[in-house]
Amino acid sequence: MRVLTLLAALSLGVTSALAAEEPSGCDKFKWPIERERAALTAPDRAKLASGSEQAALPSSAITLALVAPQDAKLPSPPERAPKDGTFAGFTGIKAPKAGLYTISLSSGAWVDVVQDGHFLKPAAFSGATDCDGIRKTMKYELSDKPFVLQVSGARDNSLSIAILPAQ
Repeated sequence: MRVLTLLAALSLGVTSALAAEEPSGCDKFKWPIERERAALTAPDRAKLASGSEQAALPSSAITLALVAPQDAKLPSPPERAPKDGTFAGFTGIKAPKAGLYTISLSSGAWVDVVQDGHFLKPAAFSGATDCDGIRKTMKYELSDKPFVLQVSGARDNSLSIAILPAQ
């Protein structure tokens, strides 16, 4: 019984320590996020259904409708399995211009960028809690080939996403 109590106490301590290490506040991002945050909170965001295809990169942020992971029909299994009670979705971009882009999310979720049949790894990542309108931003080097942006593990049934050329 003492072992179980000790394990429970250690588990709570580790969880609390991990949460305490997460940066809090808009000034805690690793690079300026004003442009991304403005796009994510703009009232003119296009609303897209999961599975939609875009001819080119959207000129502004989008709000992607999400569904239960088993209903999302993601083209590739996510690299991180979604937890029960979360939401998932995807959109395809047919003709991006090659370059370095930031992909920013309004709230927490797992992101997979799949291009030419391969999962892309972000060149950089930054995130912080307690910053209204933006939760995380990543930089990806994209080629001029179509890609799929998959989101999973989201707590809400929609999410705003901004895909902008990196500055």
